[in-house]
Amino acid sequence: MSFMIEHQNSNFGGDEFSSSGAWSPPTSRANFCEEDYTISFYVAEFVNSLTNFAYIILALRYMYGPGSRGILVPKLDFMSISLLGLGIGSFLFHASLRHTLEYVDELSMLVLTWSMLHATLVAGQRPSRVPAITTGLAIFYVPFLVFYVWSENIIWQVIGFVGSIVIIGLRTNYLVRWIKAFPKPKARELTSRSRQAVLVGLFGYLLWNVELKYCAELRHIRQQVGLPWAWVFEFHGWWHVFTAISASQFMDVAREMRDQAPREKEQ
Repeated sequence: MSFMIEHQNSNFGGDEFSSSGAWSPPTSRANFCEEDYTISFYVAEFVNSLTNFAYIILALRYMYGPGSRGILVPKLDFMSISLLGLGIGSFLFHASLRHTLEYVDELSMLVLTWSMLHATLVAGQRPSRVPAITTGLAIFYVPFLVFYVWSENIIWQVIGFVGSIVIIGLRTNYLVRWIKAFPKPKARELTSRSRQAVLVGLFGYLLWNVELKYCAELRHIRQQVGLPWAWVFEFHGWWHVFTAISASQFMDVAREMRDQAPREKEQ
C-alpha cells in the first residue's frame, strides 16, 4: 500500500510559472508531473484538468441514455452522480492545486467506491434488507470521510479506497461465481466485463506509475515533440481517462447485477 501513498504525495513543484497563475502558489500536498500554468493563466494543470471531462461525459452518457425523460429529467442513480462528482471535484483540484480542493478530489474517490459497493451489496437482497444496507454504509462512510479530513493523513484515504475495491471484488465474485446467481452464459459475460474493467483501470495506474518514476524523462520528451503531441505523454491525464472508462464499465456490470440478480424471497 506504500506505493499508493507515494503516488498521492508525489510533488513536482517549483515549475517556472507555478507562482504566476490565478490560484498561485500551489498549496496541495500532491503536485503532478505536468508543469504548472504553461497553457493557461487560470488552469494550473491544463491536461490533468481537461481529462476529467472523461468522468463527466461518461456520467452524462448514462444520465441521458435510454430511460432518460429529457434534459430536465435525467436518469440518476448513486453511481452516475458519484462519477459526475469525481469529474468535477478532480477538475477543480487540478485546475487550482489548492489544498482544500485536494480533499474534494480524494473524498470524491471514496464516494465513488461507496456507490459501487452499495450496488453490489444490494444485488440479490430481498427488498426489506436494502434500507438497512443503505443505512449501514452511510453510518460507516460519512464518519470515515469526516475522520479522514480531520486526521489529514493520506493513509486513511488509501485504506478506505483500497478496502472498498477489495470488498466490491469479493462481492462480485460471490454473486457471479460462488453462489451462481446468474445462468452460466450471463455469468461468463459479467466476469469477462468485470475483468476488462479492472485491466483498463490497472493500465491507467501503470501509466501514472511510469510518470511518477520517469517525470524528468517525460518532460524532456514533451519539450522535444512540442504541442500538441506533448499532451500524449501526460500520463496522469491518461490515468483519468482510463479510470473513467474502468469505473463506467464496472458500473454497468454492477447495475445489471443489482437489477437482474434473483432476489431472496421475503420471509
